Amino acid sequence: MLKRLSSSVVLVLGFILLLAAGPAKAQLGNAGSIEGAVKDSSGGVVAGARVEISFPVTGYQRETTTGSDGTFRFSNVPFNPYHLVVTAPGFASYTQDVDVRSSVPTSIQIGLKVGTAATSITVEANGGDIVENDPSFHTDVDTALTDRLPLESQSSSVSSLVTLATPGVVADSNGLFHGLGDHAENSFSVDGQPITDQQSKVFSNQIPLDSIQSLEAVSGGPPAEYGDKTSLVIKVTTRSGLGVTQPTGSVFSSYGTFGSVSGGFRLAFGGQKWGNFIAANGLNTSRFLDPPELRAIHDKGNEENLFDRVDYNVTSADSIHTNFQYTRSWFQTPNTIDNLNAGILDPVTNAQLPAQDQRAQINTFNIAPVWTRLISTTTLFTFGGFVRQDQFNYYPSGNVFADGTGLIPGGSSATLNQQRKLTNAGLRTDVSYVKGKHNVKAGATFQHTFLTENFNFGITDPGFLPSLTDTNGAPASQAAWPSLPLAHCCFPSISRGRGRSSHSTGERM
Repeated sequence: MLKRLSSSVVLVLGFILLLAAGPAKAQLGNAGSIEGAVKDSSGGVVAGARVEISFPVTGYQRETTTGSDGTFRFSNVPFNPYHLVVTAPGFASYTQDVDVRSSVPTSIQIGLKVGTAATSITVEANGGDIVENDPSFHTDVDTALTDRLPLESQSSSVSSLVTLATPGVVADSNGLFHGLGDHAENSFSVDGQPITDQQSKVFSNQIPLDSIQSLEAVSGGPPAEYGDKTSLVIKVTTRSGLGVTQPTGSVFSSYGTFGSVSGGFRLAFGGQKWGNFIAANGLNTSRFLDPPELRAIHDKGNEENLFDRVDYNVTSADSIHTNFQYTRSWFQTPNTIDNLNAGILDPVTNAQLPAQDQRAQINTFNIAPVWTRLISTTTLFTFGGFVRQDQFNYYPSGNVFADGTGLIPGGSSATLNQQRKLTNAGLRTDVSYVKGKHNVKAGATFQHTFLTENFNFGITDPGFLPSLTDTNGAPASQAAWPSLPLAHCCFPSISRGRGRSSHSTGERM
């Protein structure tokens, strides 16, 4: 009851504050922004001035020019301190450090002085004068670093990126990451959307790496809004086309060992009021999962990703941002030498059994719309929803006896298949307030988990059931096998469904 009351109070508070909205530009709720105006010493606007922001620690760098009214704006800026440099013909260069620590827009006014001589500004990449005030131990990763890292697994590239770039994080088999000392308490969010289900490529599909603008990994004491997770928090900011007046993109392809072929494209386009970023890629490889043998046996797989982010500024104070994702993966279960069934005969046909051919298919889709309302120059309200679903299907071999006949010591005596569907749906809202060096954020999240599971298994060992053996306990003659009612007596089915709701509230200062 207390949790529901807290959630209701935050929602009511947010909607009451909407009535006092001021005439400022809307801002996305998943990142910050830097905006301002450039003027000369007499107060006149300076059009065409070059404005650049950079964060040497991650290599993040963006630039723009002021409009006819002397204004400029950087949107979708990850939370970090930045160098800001302004240059214009006939004026001395202007530099300032700007700290973006909230989704509330950071506004600055810049006054240029008339320059009598050319000035050269050199920004060194050591970041010595960039000091962060964030007390949590964290690592910032931007696309400048992502493009240079040798990611060992394209099918789980986000996990690989986190593992390689973040101290205190190690990898499990098949690409899942976890913080040292705690294997379960991990939190993963994309543009503020919590993703609580499995991130391993064995059961789920990750967000494509092409869609990520920046990533922050908090491996120390987490912020209050992630207080229910104690070891590792991963916060992802996706790319946006907002403000990209000239279409920008790239096309890529690669070929590597194990017959690994990949390719895709990225495209960003839009204007000052709207933007669209779309990324699509595909992968086909003969080593999709980590094989149990030194050489990959029966380990082919493919994956296709589509990500689309749409931004639209409805009014000067309201904006809508929506993420779409669809990913499909299809892969074989790697075999060991024993799974090749060398010398094992089919109990029915008495012919050589083929190798095991178990496979899996995963379909993932996600949609997450977010509405933000700029209440004043210091306060921002965010309200969003999300639905994410993983459909996992595990298929047995075409010849079910290849999955196990009981003739191999320690081998299986059954075959099985699985169908699972995991859906996470929820609502989230928060209010952010920034005044000087103070930063307060309060919010609530409601989430419900829907889970449906179906399991089918069949007994393939002719000596497993007494009804299939003779008086001496040996398997019955193979002539009896074709007449067995396998579909009814030997392949039972188990299904179950369950759901779980969670409420959370948090605040930080």
